[in-house]
Amino acid sequence: MVLYTKENCPRCKVLKMKLDKKNIKYDEVSDIDLLISKGIKQAPILEVDGEFMDLNKANTFLNSL
Repeated sequence: MVLYTKENCPRCKVLKMKLDKKNIKYDEVSDIDLLISKGIKQAPILEVDGEFMDLNKANTFLNSL
């Protein structure tokens, strides 16, 4: 699981807290050049098994766990 974030992003902090609260291990990537190369234009994005989820979809996914 990879969490793509941007610096000083309040929405990113919310998703990180939710992942941490559920004790889910993830790698955090905040390299802007890497985000751009993957076509990511907003943050946070959670990547699970090759699927990219925006904040709303990621929240739905995490709530189902």
